[in-house]
Amino acid sequence: MKIPITKVVFDEHEMRLIQEPLKTGWVVQGPYVQQFEEAFARFTGSAFAAATTSCTTALHISLAALGVGPGDEVIVPAFTWISTANVAVHLGATPVFCDIDLDTFNLDPAALAEKITARTKAIIPVHLFGLAAEMDPILQVARARGIAVVEDAACGFGAYYRGVHVGTFGETGCFSFHPRKAITTGEGGMILTQDAAPDTLCRMLRDHGAGRTDLARHTGKAGFLLAEYDHLGYNYRMTDVQGAMGVAQMDKAAWIQARRTERARRYDALLENVAWLERPVVPSHCTHGYQSYVCLFQPEAPSLRNVGRLHDRRNALMMALEAQGIATRQGTHAVTTLGYYQQHYGIRDEDFPNALLADRLSLSLPLYAQMTDAEQDYVVEQLQEVMQGGGTAIAA
Repeated sequence: MKIPITKVVFDEHEMRLIQEPLKTGWVVQGPYVQQFEEAFARFTGSAFAAATTSCTTALHISLAALGVGPGDEVIVPAFTWISTANVAVHLGATPVFCDIDLDTFNLDPAALAEKITARTKAIIPVHLFGLAAEMDPILQVARARGIAVVEDAACGFGAYYRGVHVGTFGETGCFSFHPRKAITTGEGGMILTQDAAPDTLCRMLRDHGAGRTDLARHTGKAGFLLAEYDHLGYNYRMTDVQGAMGVAQMDKAAWIQARRTERARRYDALLENVAWLERPVVPSHCTHGYQSYVCLFQPEAPSLRNVGRLHDRRNALMMALEAQGIATRQGTHAVTTLGYYQQHYGIRDEDFPNALLADRLSLSLPLYAQMTDAEQDYVVEQLQEVMQGGGTAIAA
């Protein structure tokens, strides 16, 4: 049996809709992108939604719209995908890393205040793996000091904090539609905002700074005139082929999300007595979106003293599972362990201990909407069999 880490959910609906832009000839950002934006805004309860080429470009636009630049600092979690920090660097700002809560894998609010300086321009909390960051204390710190909040909700589709969809708390919320996510457009992103002014600015910045879109120009009067360009923008426009795929995905989004949650809860039950694997922690005020089902490998209490040995055991376990046809992944990386950031900012692995432990010991199990009971049973059976009988490299 072969079990991938995830599977996209495509059917004839996607096949039909993605052909429509090819038939009309309107393949650039156009009517399907607009429909996708409207559907996404409805799903999340956001006032506005603007599509982009990726979550990375959504984050880049968000910081640029806030005027982030040289001399500014942007606080980001130490355990996150590298682009969360990269966007600050690309604008000439300095990323300031904050350690995480090892239970939730999200930014630790208790460690946030000490990271703030007079140069702090923005905070980027990440809703990692589909679990909402603790937005109340983060917002409290940010609002008291006049600091902007840009939510990295790349994994946040279907995630709620106190009954409100993530991505709607900060100045902007940024989502990803990479194939690892619950819904996909191949590549793609979305910026949520709650006021018209930032939405307008983000839309202009994604389109070279244009004062009106090609769709508005060609469907309105005086289409022969080019737009005004009052801002220095980028070419971060989603195509209408991607927009059509997004529309089709949104039509089945509720089903996809319900199935992923069902599979995750079944994992919870199957793994209840597996003490060496900590299942995803979900605070009572959060609804997990389950972009991934990420556990912590802990056959003994993890620490900086034993992390190297436990890391080797986790990797041996994952290698053995791979041999049985089961794909696993580490949750994500600690940016603070990566070469560029260590070289340019003088960071050591041990400077952010929880991020290091998460980097070395997180373990993501296969999860997708079409997953069957038999596939899930096989994953758990092999997980336990390999751990118990996999030799000294794993069990010791």
